[in-house]
Amino acid sequence: MSVLLCLCTCPDETSARAIADALVEERLAACVSELPGIRSTYRWEGELAHDHEIQLLIKTTDARLEALTSRVVALHPYELPELLAVEANGGLAPYLAWVAEQTRIDD
Repeated sequence: MSVLLCLCTCPDETSARAIADALVEERLAACVSELPGIRSTYRWEGELAHDHEIQLLIKTTDARLEALTSRVVALHPYELPELLAVEANGGLAPYLAWVAEQTRIDD
């Protein structure tokens, strides 16, 4: 089972916290770190945009990614939320095992 780091930006603390709480409560993520104070620059609907956002760092597994994606889309206020998954090529073995345990699907 691969551990993933997912990146997701949110427009405010309220939406970031709601998404983080739901993902951890529902065992879709082992941990979600909130990084406030980022500034995103992007093109949307043909216009250059600048927004202050909160970056979520979501730790999960490949087995939970599909369900996590669906939940983020359902909870997120953006029409097109950012959600990128990057596979962890390594890390502290006990931490990786903890992520897997915290996101396991109960039978």
